[in-house]
Amino acid sequence: MRNLLIFISKYSAFFLFIIIFGFSLILVIQNNSFQRSSILNSSNYFIGNLYTSVNNFKSYLHLSEDNLLLSRENAALRSRLKSSQYSNHLTQGEVRDSLQELRYTFTEAKVINNSVSFKNNILTINRGSKHGIKKGMGVIGTKGVVGIVLNVSEHFSTVQSFLNSDTKISSSLVNSNAFGSLVWGDNNFDPQVAILKDIPNHVKVAKGEKVITSGFSLFPAGILLGTVIQPDLESGDSFLNISVALELDFISLQYVYVVTDNLADEKIVLEDKSKDNG
Repeated sequence: MRNLLIFISKYSAFFLFIIIFGFSLILVIQNNSFQRSSILNSSNYFIGNLYTSVNNFKSYLHLSEDNLLLSRENAALRSRLKSSQYSNHLTQGEVRDSLQELRYTFTEAKVINNSVSFKNNILTINRGSKHGIKKGMGVIGTKGVVGIVLNVSEHFSTVQSFLNSDTKISSSLVNSNAFGSLVWGDNNFDPQVAILKDIPNHVKVAKGEKVITSGFSLFPAGILLGTVIQPDLESGDSFLNISVALELDFISLQYVYVVTDNLADEKIVLEDKSKDNG
C-alpha cells in the first residue's frame, strides 16, 4: 500500500491531467451533436470489427464440426439422386405399377490417414462395422471414386485407394457409352492421372470428353471420374489406352461417402448361381 501511495504521489500531476481531460471530453461530447455522433460512429465501428473478429475466430474453431454437418447433408442428398434409385416398374395387361425404390445409400466418413506416394496406397476412415460398413463396399468423394473398403474394425475401416495398382473401376465414355476399366499405376504414379483401358480402337474418343462410372460395379452410374487428356494412346492391340485427368484431388481428401448397395447381396447370389450352372 505504501508503494502505491508513493507512486500516485509521484505521478499526481499526470493523473490529474487524465481526470481533467476525461471530464472535458465528456462535456464536449454531451454538448456538441457533431462530436457526439462522431464518437458513437467510431465506437460502433470498433465494436463491430471486434465482434467480427470474435465471430471469425469462433467459426474457425467450429470449422471441423461444420464440415462434418455438410458431409452428412451431402450423404443424405446423394441418396435422393435418381442414380441412387432403381425403377420397380411393372407393365402387365392394363396394370401399371411405377415406383422408385432406393438402391444406394451413403454413409459419411472422415479420412484420418491417407497416402498418395506409393504403388499401393491405403487410406483409413473413422467408420466401421458399428456404422454398417462392410468389406467390399465402394467409397466415393465429392468428385469421383475414392476406392474399396479393404478391412473393417468396430470403429474404423481401411480403404484400398483408387491410387492402387490392384484397383479397377468400371467406367464409360459419355459420348459413345463405350465402357472399360479405369486403372492407376501405368502413368508413373501421378496421383492426378489414370488410364482408361479396354476401349476398342474403332471408338472415336475426343479430348476433353468426360469419363463416368458405368454402374456395372460397386458404384452408382454417372459419377464423374475425370476428363480425357490423351485420346489416342494405342496399347498395340485392338484396344486403346486413354489418359484421363482425375476429377478427385486425393492429396487434399478429407471427407468421403461409403456406398451401400441395397441389392448387392441379391445380385451376388444370382451371379454365383449362374457361374455354377455354367
